[in-house]
Amino acid sequence: MTKRNSRFLSYPLAAGVLAAGMLAAASTAAGASTDGSSQARSSSGTPTAAATAFARNALHKMLSGHHALDQHAGGARKIDGQTKVTSNNWSGYADTGSNFSKVSANWTEPKASCGLDVESLAAFWVGIDGFKSSSVEQDGTMVECYLGTEYEYTWWEMYPTNSVQTVGSTVQPGDKISASVNRSGTSYALSVTDSTHPANSFSTTQTGSGDANSSAEWIAEAPSTSAGVSPLTNFGTWNASGASVSNGSTTGTISSFPDDEITMSDTLGNTEASPSALANSGSDFSVAWKSSL
Repeated sequence: MTKRNSRFLSYPLAAGVLAAGMLAAASTAAGASTDGSSQARSSSGTPTAAATAFARNALHKMLSGHHALDQHAGGARKIDGQTKVTSNNWSGYADTGSNFSKVSANWTEPKASCGLDVESLAAFWVGIDGFKSSSVEQDGTMVECYLGTEYEYTWWEMYPTNSVQTVGSTVQPGDKISASVNRSGTSYALSVTDSTHPANSFSTTQTGSGDANSSAEWIAEAPSTSAGVSPLTNFGTWNASGASVSNGSTTGTISSFPDDEITMSDTLGNTEASPSALANSGSDFSVAWKSSL
């Protein structure tokens, strides 16, 4: 989803500048408080429309112009041969090869623990490309902790065509999500279905340009922003199931093709999120949050 920058050099200073502006604007533009109090929520406990609009606008500004390129921290650090690697903002699984044409999975949207987070993010997605290429075709859901309140979205991205496009903004923890990317030639059908709150669902067909189709992914990510890799929202555990992938004439699960198991860790080697082993013949796994910045 996002270009990899140095998180330790760029984020703290930018975060302070951003926080000052956001805290001042939130009280007037959105009625959102810094402690996630009821000012940002309706009587039902969901974020107010004004707070959601303000948080979504802040998210767009953070993600604008940023996209997925090399997800590895200074290149892949091999662990246990060719199958396990580390990344500074991805955790999950990636299949490698050529001619990938379909990827899909299901999940239940996890519940975030926002605390007093000024801004933290976690994205859950399936996609083609981005693991070893500069093109990406991805879609899924995203959790934003903004001024202590949790907001959740559906989204898609095609790069180099565009940046992240958010669609639905009423996703809630516990929603049943299905996501897929289907390629036919240079045409990509991106679809996310929220069967619990259908208004968040979408399907769009986009045209790629020079896309590699060299990998398929199932990923929990700490998206990058204008300030670098964002702090990773505490999402507890993300459980992906029913993972399917097609390469050429072969359709199977994650384990049907050469796959890399990806652990998210910072530059000091501290684990931030880690995947479980594959289960159910390679179609199911989970990613557990461990730490943030």
